[in-house]
Amino acid sequence: MIFTNNLINIQIEKSEIPWVKIFTNEKYKEFSQCPSEIKLEIFRCLNIIEKEMIKYYNPEKINIASFGNYLPHVHFHIMARFKEDSYFPESMWGEKQRESNLKLPDFKNFCQILKKALEE
Repeated sequence: MIFTNNLINIQIEKSEIPWVKIFTNEKYKEFSQCPSEIKLEIFRCLNIIEKEMIKYYNPEKINIASFGNYLPHVHFHIMARFKEDSYFPESMWGEKQRESNLKLPDFKNFCQILKKALEE
């Protein structure tokens, strides 16, 4: 876990790419069911995560996704995408395009930077 407060928590998704997930602490099936304060906190964190990923990794694109078909609990995936990752330009759930050729800065260091930014 990278960050938690009384509304949300941010977790790491193990992957070849930088990938984190924001979950609501209480279980809501749909985003529209979340109280306004939780929605605002999710957007605050999405904004910080995207900016920090861009600054640290300089990716081709940031992907933000919310499916919840297998896990009907409001959560968002935030991923830094690169032309050299195994799936680009497909989604990370799509068909593999190639073997990855990524040489990225340290993810643990990114998590520390992100944690600090989220706590400010």
